[in-house]
Amino acid sequence: MARTVEKFEAFKSLHEGDAAFVIPNPWDAGSARILGAMGFKALATTSAGYAFSVGRRDSFAGLSRTELLENAKSIVEATDLPVSADLEDGFGASPAVCAETIRMAAAVGLVGGSIEDATGDPADPIHDIGAAVERIAAAAETSAGLPFILTARAENYLWGRPDLKDTIKRLQAFSEAGADVLYAPGLPDIDAIATVCRELDKPVNVVMGLQGGSYSIKELSDVGVRRISVGGSFARAALGALKRAAREVLDAGTFTYAADAMPDSEVSKLMSQGHLEERV
Repeated sequence: MARTVEKFEAFKSLHEGDAAFVIPNPWDAGSARILGAMGFKALATTSAGYAFSVGRRDSFAGLSRTELLENAKSIVEATDLPVSADLEDGFGASPAVCAETIRMAAAVGLVGGSIEDATGDPADPIHDIGAAVERIAAAAETSAGLPFILTARAENYLWGRPDLKDTIKRLQAFSEAGADVLYAPGLPDIDAIATVCRELDKPVNVVMGLQGGSYSIKELSDVGVRRISVGGSFARAALGALKRAAREVLDAGTFTYAADAMPDSEVSKLMSQGHLEERV
């Protein structure tokens, strides 16, 4: 528990700096080990990256709370860094379920996690603001007694509702309900990001590598962003490299892709050095 509190304090302090920090998103223990050795200060899970790794698309209907928390636990155990988790919609519509998800997340060693206001229903994709606030309030009440930083997500822009005014209203309400970090993925440009940061009183997370413009850490810091994640884009970049390598072999019959691959000796140094206690 002492180590978890130490990680929590380190994670909390990252949000209090004068510039944005990057929290990359590993999708398994191996990618967590690689990113953790590179100098990042914290990590966050990605439901999309995990889904791709097990041959599924990222969807509420296709990913269970149990398996995503098991994946998060494997990432926590693979690194000494603080780890936050993509907790989807809290894995249920009710405030009580969201609160239980926070308790379960903390129990596997996570020191942060996000709850979004999307419903998973294309016909009615976003929770009514009243229900959305109740869900965040329940999660915040639970996280307040734990070494845990709660991020509240407003999902309008990912679900075809590009309403900046409503997005800001939701984030302000989530802040008042007790969220520690505020996040609206998919904002269209730097002006929208700057407006969101200006209108909020808590640290703002933005995601790069998805839709919208691409901006530098400095550009985002200058408009008030305090945390930058990459979502599933690192996982997709890895899949892109795999596809390009395979395409070279199929189309050209050559293997030059190996020149850009991480050497086995380097990979081996980063992975667990543990041994099985017994072998058959």
